[in-house]
Amino acid sequence: KATNSKATNSKATNRKRRATMMTTPNVTMPRDTAQALQTVGILTLRGALAGSLLWIGALKFEDYEVDNIRPLVSASPLFSGLVKKLGEQKLARLIGATEIVMGALIAAKPLAPRLSAIGSFGATGMFATTLSFLLTTPGVSEPDHSAPKLSMVGQFLAKDTVFLGAAILTAADALQAASRR
Repeated sequence: KATNSKATNSKATNRKRRATMMTTPNVTMPRDTAQALQTVGILTLRGALAGSLLWIGALKFEDYEVDNIRPLVSASPLFSGLVKKLGEQKLARLIGATEIVMGALIAAKPLAPRLSAIGSFGATGMFATTLSFLLTTPGVSEPDHSAPKLSMVGQFLAKDTVFLGAAILTAADALQAASRR
């Protein structure tokens, strides 16, 4: 009977151990390790997204950045009217101010998670808009190739899919934090 009791306890211990482990093919790690990695990943993603928006937003106040965005906004049906109405410099500064506000809101998650979620949703819309430039900007792909080959402009725009994913994840993270308050 003592052997059966040990076997039962051993099975229960193994079940508990498996319950606290995350298992994927060939990789087993404690759930708290996976949770720590997820936390570090989200913090890194949030910091990189907010920092990038703040930095790139500030650059929109530089003349060279007005020149850099000219082909993107002038070919866009969403922005070409604003270029005519506001002018290139004012539009660039408006975009920059918007990016700075979104970056600051995203970074504010520890203090104001609901506002952070709003910033992340705004960034989601912004990155979806910039991805639309892939369809409207001339010179996005290299000519004379059988398969689509992105030009430098196309590569610059395509990376916004990563920013889009980051904005969606930071929105979800901020909403979870807001619901715990």
